Amino acid sequence: MTTISLRARQGAAAACLSLLFLALPGAQPAAAAAPLYPLADPDRFYAAPADLGRHHNGEVLRSRAVPAGPFSGARVWQLLFRSENSAGKPIAAATTLLEPSGGAGSSSGIRPLLSYQPFVNALGLQCAPSHSLFNGSMPEASALNVLLQRGWAVAVPDHLGPTSAYGAAKLGGQIVLDGLRAVRGFAPAGLHASPVGLLGYSGGAMASGFAAALAPTYAPELPIVGVAQGGLPVDLGQIAIDMGLKPSPLFGLGFAAAMGLEREYPARMHFTDNLNPAGKQLRGRIANACTDEIIKAGSNLDLQKIGRPGVFDADDSTKRVIHENSLAMFRGVPRAPVYEWHGALDQVSVPLAQRMAGRYCRAGGRVLFDVIPDADHGLAIPLGLPRAYAYLADRFAGRPAPSNC
Repeated sequence: MTTISLRARQGAAAACLSLLFLALPGAQPAAAAAPLYPLADPDRFYAAPADLGRHHNGEVLRSRAVPAGPFSGARVWQLLFRSENSAGKPIAAATTLLEPSGGAGSSSGIRPLLSYQPFVNALGLQCAPSHSLFNGSMPEASALNVLLQRGWAVAVPDHLGPTSAYGAAKLGGQIVLDGLRAVRGFAPAGLHASPVGLLGYSGGAMASGFAAALAPTYAPELPIVGVAQGGLPVDLGQIAIDMGLKPSPLFGLGFAAAMGLEREYPARMHFTDNLNPAGKQLRGRIANACTDEIIKAGSNLDLQKIGRPGVFDADDSTKRVIHENSLAMFRGVPRAPVYEWHGALDQVSVPLAQRMAGRYCRAGGRVLFDVIPDADHGLAIPLGLPRAYAYLADRFAGRPAPSNC
């Protein structure tokens, strides 16, 4: 397989630690401040059409072919499609579809379709996968060639949505599913009969995990045959408790995730109201930033440095938002079989993930839970991905799914 770079490993670790402060906004004041949204993408391809509400979820709104870039020999399209946000309102979202030349990569002659969810730790729309796949800023982009070489089509959705709502995992799951509907309905690709798999790590696993758990009710028609998710944070509030409130080099990512949730839940999240001037300055600095700038801007800060009195008090509305975006609290159960892997030294709680897997098992799901010895959150990526590829290949081939339930 292609080796993922050290930067990618560090990015994945940052993705899980990015949730550090989500459960800690203060009590709601009488007049809530408005969220700070990103600058609009100057590329009008991403703009929602005026008649967006007339379209159904997963319907392609516009499409374009783009140069293959680092995916030599592949046909590449970008699709804008309708989805919906966490309030059920229509949004326009994007996905990038990579389709290899040559054979279908399966004995049936039907090309498998894999939705790959990258870990995206960003607030700026220029950081989305549809950009970072081609400009060199997505660390794991080259690894997708391994999947194309298998003959699989690969969809890479912009799963943070049109406001880059970093931290809104349930939204990510909905966008993943509607993106798959769009890709399978896109006639030039010829994938209408393709079996579907899901793959993601850390923040990407959150979007994948929510897609899998939502699918039976949100998109029951999708033929999802397997899910591979690694380093999955299942309880955002518990992460906040476990990680504590000491200064951290990754504080900026936690701060950014709170901003992202506030964008997605403007009437229910009130993080901004409890910032002091230093916090508001940080908010303005990273509102359109990608990972590296966010980390640099927030390095070694803590909530006491950026919050006013009351910043440690979580209100009920904020708690409900956290629960809605934590798979441990979401009652949906994947219908498709699941391979989940963690490093034994993962900074993300392995027992909490095991507990959720046990709930899936008791509900009739098939889960293969894999703990990799001596691996932390970053090292588990390159060690687990070959197993994830093999697991998905077996599901595409129609082989029975193993389970250690």
